[in-house]
Amino acid sequence: QVQLVESGGGLVQAGGSLRLSCAASGRTFSLYYMGWFRQAPGKEREFVAGISWRGSSTDYADSVKGRFTISRDNAKNTVYLQMNSLKPEDTSVYYCNTGGATIATQGPFWGQGTQVTVSS
Repeated sequence: QVQLVESGGGLVQAGGSLRLSCAASGRTFSLYYMGWFRQAPGKEREFVAGISWRGSSTDYADSVKGRFTISRDNAKNTVYLQMNSLKPEDTSVYYCNTGGATIATQGPFWGQGTQVTVSS
């Protein structure tokens, strides 16, 4: 069992940056793929970024490549999402996820979500 708590969301102007954090509890954090997903009003939840359990492999949605960076610190049981050059279309609730079978698939464990709003 893993519990996830996100933080770091907020309101930012287009072109700005935010860093999301996801703190995990559970002895096996370092064994899981970790990922970020997002859901905008009226849209389906979508994959944003994922990272392997050692942090050696990452994957990104095409819409965020070159702007977002996922990383993890297994000693702190925390995964991060650095978001640069933010666009209004990045406005969503961002969710931390883990337990998936691959780097980009949803697992059964979700955080409560953190709102990111990008103004134009």
